[in-house]
Amino acid sequence: MRMDKDICKVMFNEVELQGVCKRLGEQITKDYEGKDLLIVGILNGAIVFVTDLMRQIDRQINIDFMSVSSYGNGTTSSGNIHVAKDLNSDIAGRNVLIVEDILDTGNTLHQLTNMLKERNPASLKVCVLLDKPARREQEIYADYVGYTIPDAFVVGYGLDYAEEYRNLPYIGVLSPSVYSHE
Repeated sequence: MRMDKDICKVMFNEVELQGVCKRLGEQITKDYEGKDLLIVGILNGAIVFVTDLMRQIDRQINIDFMSVSSYGNGTTSSGNIHVAKDLNSDIAGRNVLIVEDILDTGNTLHQLTNMLKERNPASLKVCVLLDKPARREQEIYADYVGYTIPDAFVVGYGLDYAEEYRNLPYIGVLSPSVYSHE
């Protein structure tokens, strides 16, 4: 899929994204050797990343999904998460790895990790494709990070703006002209 370069400038191409999934998958495989692992993918943004990442984890895994949001149709987090779909799995006593598309303000992951800790997992870690520390409002860090990026609004590879651009096979910086009407 092609997009006008004035609308979206490529930050990470398909080959780079597959490489980061391989790197993270190898590290997760090593870190969870001999342990059970439940991957919790955060919908909708992390779906492409979860799919590619789990194929790079060389061990038995289980997977479940949650749908949480704090963005709505805007470019900034509201600070409050809405759980649209909760887990189907009981995570008590299990090793849980949350897989998220982007760690931005940290508000969503902060609230989500606190909520899941109350369910008594054996361990709870976070893997993010993108870390944007410039906008952090909560003191939260990912255990696994694909890329650290500057403060730019990115789309593609599952990430969206107003539910669009998720199907781009790369991650690109969206031109402010697309969303400057907010």
